Amino acid sequence: MPEPDNTAEGNEDSVSSVEKTDDFEQFRDDLDAVERRIAGEIDPGVRAMVVAGAVFALLVSLVLPHAGAARGFDVLLGSDVTVTEHIGLPSRIFVWFVVVFGIGFSLLALMTRRWVLAWIAVAGSAIASAFGVFSIWHRQTPGLNNYVGAGPGIGLIIGTIAAVVLTFHWVRVVWSRTALQLAAEEQRRIAAAAEEERDRRRLHGDSDS
Repeated sequence: MPEPDNTAEGNEDSVSSVEKTDDFEQFRDDLDAVERRIAGEIDPGVRAMVVAGAVFALLVSLVLPHAGAARGFDVLLGSDVTVTEHIGLPSRIFVWFVVVFGIGFSLLALMTRRWVLAWIAVAGSAIASAFGVFSIWHRQTPGLNNYVGAGPGIGLIIGTIAAVVLTFHWVRVVWSRTALQLAAEEQRRIAAAAEEERDRRRLHGDSDS
């Protein structure tokens, strides 16, 4: 009785495997593009409300007094009242960082969900927090010829607290996303190594078992 011919079946399996591989390769670039897009996005979740609240507090702080009669917008625009109140460089830097990074980049990051913009907002808000604390200290320190001006206003205090809160929550958002990216990259390396090993075994005719 003739033996069954398994060669044809083996060839068919081989052809089927090659076709499946080719089909998968056609979609690999699309899958990689989608993965890269997702990796570049953030998901702030409930923290988005906290970030939005902190941004609103920063906006409110700009219309409140920062020192004496000088409001946040006066410090930002360098109006005459800032000269009268002896507004120093730390307060000016603080207000500009609040407007550009604490408000501007935070809103952009919330609207676009871009990871890079969130990182920029983190860095700028952290610097703003440091200059806010420095500004409060500066308003409580005598100036030249022992000049003692008005102390830190409610706007400066609220703005500093809001910048600190904003920095903390942005750090939590971007760090959680960074951890996910690192885990995804590790899984990708493992999958690539496993696929390379399978290709090597097929090339040498080794069995997976």
